[in-house]
Amino acid sequence: MTVKVKSLWKTFKIPRERRDTLFENLAGIFRPNQYDALTVLKDINFTAEEGDFIGIIGDNGSGKSTLLKIIANILRPTRGEIEVDGRIASFLELGVGFHPDLTVLENVDVYASVIGLTNREIEDRKEDIVEFAGLRKFEETKLKNLSSGMQVRLAFSTAVQTDPDILLVDEVLAVGDKEFQQKCFDVFNRYKKEGVTTLFVSHDLGAVRRFCDKTLLLRHGEQVAYDETSRVIDRYIYNTELDYTPLEASEEEATASDAMETEDAAIEAVEEKKTRWGNMKLEITGVKFLDKYGKMNNNFISGDPLAVRIFYHSHEKIDSPVFGIVFYCQDTYCYGTTNDFKGFDIGSVYGMGYVDFVIEKLPLLDGRFEVTVAVADSNYKVQYDWHDRLYSFNVQNPTRDLGIFSIDCRWRPAEDG
Repeated sequence: MTVKVKSLWKTFKIPRERRDTLFENLAGIFRPNQYDALTVLKDINFTAEEGDFIGIIGDNGSGKSTLLKIIANILRPTRGEIEVDGRIASFLELGVGFHPDLTVLENVDVYASVIGLTNREIEDRKEDIVEFAGLRKFEETKLKNLSSGMQVRLAFSTAVQTDPDILLVDEVLAVGDKEFQQKCFDVFNRYKKEGVTTLFVSHDLGAVRRFCDKTLLLRHGEQVAYDETSRVIDRYIYNTELDYTPLEASEEEATASDAMETEDAAIEAVEEKKTRWGNMKLEITGVKFLDKYGKMNNNFISGDPLAVRIFYHSHEKIDSPVFGIVFYCQDTYCYGTTNDFKGFDIGSVYGMGYVDFVIEKLPLLDGRFEVTVAVADSNYKVQYDWHDRLYSFNVQNPTRDLGIFSIDCRWRPAEDG
C-alpha cells in the first residue's frame, strides 16, 4: 500500500479577462482569451511505503492541499507521475454531499453513501458515527442549525468508518475541542498500528511530530526537505539548513554595527507606541532573538536554546550598568531578571556593544511572548533606557503538555511496603 510521487508539477491557467455574459463570450470569439500560468507544485518527489505516516507542512499557499488532491485523483497533474497501490480514503473536502435541510441522521445516510459504504454498513455503524461526533442530542436536528465545527466533526466521524489502505488527511484537527481532537488522535493511532499509509497535512506541528515518521516540507510549491520529522520541523521553524551550528557562532550574524542600521527605525517605533523612557545616556539600539543555529529568528521550539541579544550605545563611560529583561504572555507577567540578580557584572561600557541573555532550554511552552528590555545604573536609581513590551517571539509546542510553561517532571509508582 504505497504512494510514489515522481517529478510532479501542477500549473493552473488563470484567465486575464473574465467573460460571464453571452455578449462577452460572443464578442470574444475572434479574440482568444489570454492566460497567466500559476505553478503551485514544482518537481515534487517522494515515496510513502506501507504503514508510513508522512507529514506535509509549509506555509499557506505552499501547495500542500493541491498535492493531496492530485494523489486523490481530484486534480490531474500537469507533469509527472503518481503511483498509488491501495484503496484511498480522503479527508480533504469534508462534508461534500451534506444537505442543510436534512437531519444529522439523514445526512449520515447521504454522506456515507458518497464515500462508498454499503447500506448494511451504514445501518451497522450509524450509532457509532453519531456518538463519535458527539451529536447524540442533535441527531434529529437539521444540519443548517449546527455550527460549522459540528458539521465537520460529523463528516470526519462518518469518513473514519471506512477501512482504507491509504489515508489522506487535510487539517481535520483544526476543528473541534480537545476531546474531539483526542478522538482523532486515537483513530490515527489505530490506523498506524494497522499499517495504514497516511499522508497528513497540518499546521499543528505537535501532532506532526507525534505521529509522523517522515515529513515533507513545501515552500512556494517547491520541495525543501523530505526527512526525519524533527529535522524537517527544525528547518521549517528556524528556516535554515539541517546542519547544526553552535549558538556561539552567531557573533558574525549580528554585530553592533548591524544594530546601528536599524537604530532609527527602532527608536521611531518605540516613541510612536509611547513605550520608551530614560535619559538615553546609555541607549538600547536594538534587540534580536537568536536560535540554536545562531541565526536571527522570531520562531522557536519549546525546549530549544534561545538568546536575546540586546544592542546598546553608551554615550559616556558607565560602570557596571544593569540590564533587565521581562517576559509576558498576553497580560501575564511570566518572568523577570537582571544581570545583577544573576551575579554577572558587565563592567565598564562606552560606545557600541551588546549583551546576550541566554536560555539553554526554553521553558515557555506555546504562544506569542512579549519582551521588555531595560538598562539602569548599578544602584537602580537612574533609568538609562526602557523598551516596554516592544519585542516578541513565538514558541511552538512539540509535546502534548498544556499551558504556558514546560516543567521538568515525571510520574512514579507508589513505593512497595
